[in-house]
Amino acid sequence: LRFTRASLYQLSYVGCFFATVPENSKVTCQSQLLMQQLSILIPLLLLLVSCSSEPEKQEEASTSKGCINCHAMQLDPAHDFDCTECHNGNNEVNVKDQGHAGLIAQPAHPDAMANSCGRCHDAIVNDASHSLHFTLANKINLVRFAFGAQEELADLTQIPITESPETILALSDDLLRRRCLRCHVYYSGDRYPAVARGTGCASCHLSFYKGKLVSHSFVKTPKDQQCLQCHYGNFVGYDYHGRFEHDMNDEYRTPYTTTNDYFRPFGVEYHPLQADIHQVAGLVCIDCHFGAELMNREKSTLDCASCHAEERLQAELPGNITRKKDHYFLFSKGDQKEHRVVLMQHPAHEKYRDTADCQVCHAQWSYNDNETHLLRSDMDEYDDFSRLTVQGSFEIEKMLTNNLDFDAEELDPVMTDKISGESSPGLWHKGYLTRRWENVAIGRDQSGRLQVMRPILDLHLSWLDEDEEVRFDAVKPTNTKNGGMLPYIPHTTGKAGLFYEDRIRQFLRSEQESKQ
Repeated sequence: LRFTRASLYQLSYVGCFFATVPENSKVTCQSQLLMQQLSILIPLLLLLVSCSSEPEKQEEASTSKGCINCHAMQLDPAHDFDCTECHNGNNEVNVKDQGHAGLIAQPAHPDAMANSCGRCHDAIVNDASHSLHFTLANKINLVRFAFGAQEELADLTQIPITESPETILALSDDLLRRRCLRCHVYYSGDRYPAVARGTGCASCHLSFYKGKLVSHSFVKTPKDQQCLQCHYGNFVGYDYHGRFEHDMNDEYRTPYTTTNDYFRPFGVEYHPLQADIHQVAGLVCIDCHFGAELMNREKSTLDCASCHAEERLQAELPGNITRKKDHYFLFSKGDQKEHRVVLMQHPAHEKYRDTADCQVCHAQWSYNDNETHLLRSDMDEYDDFSRLTVQGSFEIEKMLTNNLDFDAEELDPVMTDKISGESSPGLWHKGYLTRRWENVAIGRDQSGRLQVMRPILDLHLSWLDEDEEVRFDAVKPTNTKNGGMLPYIPHTTGKAGLFYEDRIRQFLRSEQESKQ
């Protein structure tokens, strides 16, 4: 007899049913005997069918080798070669342990990229490793000098490790390594959907979402999505898209839901403010910030006048601008369209050219996070932070949420070093006195020129150890002026409007009054 697998299973069910019919039921002896025979025969037939098909599967599995049989992915034409070229391992076996022998999970990581990416892109990798995006030298030295450092560090990996700081500088080093530096190429980012990313070269050139690799096709020209994986949360780049992060306190965040995939893709909700006029037009970050600035040691010489001052355009055209008759056009890598460049014509540009930066008049709003308080607490008491569980740090959010939940497993107050990955005692909590955007602060830079200012170094560091002893209490930087206010270029450009001179006049008036 020839049976399909499905029909045999059906017969098996019927046979098992009749084989257990009670003795007092109205079933003939012949029927009972037949069903009892079927209950024995059908499992044997099923066994034969299984045995005949199983060897074919085993034979097929034994002949299928290579990484792509388990890791199906699409590669771009430039990188369409065996996975082992970058990841090592063994591509000629079908056993996981053998295939993963010597595996490099993150070949684009700074510690591995020279031997992987650098084999084909040696000059680019070498330059990138010394770029500000890799070293973060400006950021770390700015903070460290403010708290008393005397020597400049070449990159973030040189920040000293101190579990029990004796000085405010050592405490600021711990702050940098474990709380602040969550956006750099050695770290794959917080576990928020729009933030988790690759490391090293993959930080910008591979697409991630929800903490997973979206595509293994390398992106030659990164989109704003890649930039915002680091430039979010009241840092330059976020403002370009008109976003201002909500306050940390539960009472000041939105009670409304969203139709998006995630409620807080960047860790904290944001106010949707007016985006930069260039972003509205369709331009993306790399239309102004070229690879020479982002991936090597060259300092960008591009400014507003590079595109909007006709005398500058006549002297030298940026690479993405062309002249057609009497007009200039910028080709955007974002929307792949040509945009006519608006030239400076208003008399105010000539009047204030040497007096004020462009954004003094053209910034629509600016970040003003006054009195940023950062507390390291080594204590295992969390009730005081019940309204501050959302802090833009996935690690702290998980720690506070778990420890405030009576049914959850209690976690020790530890945080990981975002450079080494090692854990050490203490949680770094964050808060602000005020968070505003509408009043654009004006001040003078070192040359005396008017600039938009921001309280970047308005920091207050504290430490409460495990014995509830206050080691440091709201210590402010010692080597700063003007309350930690520093020049800042808000990426919120818009039309200056009728009252473009008001900011300048008000500042000059207040400056004059302070001298009297």
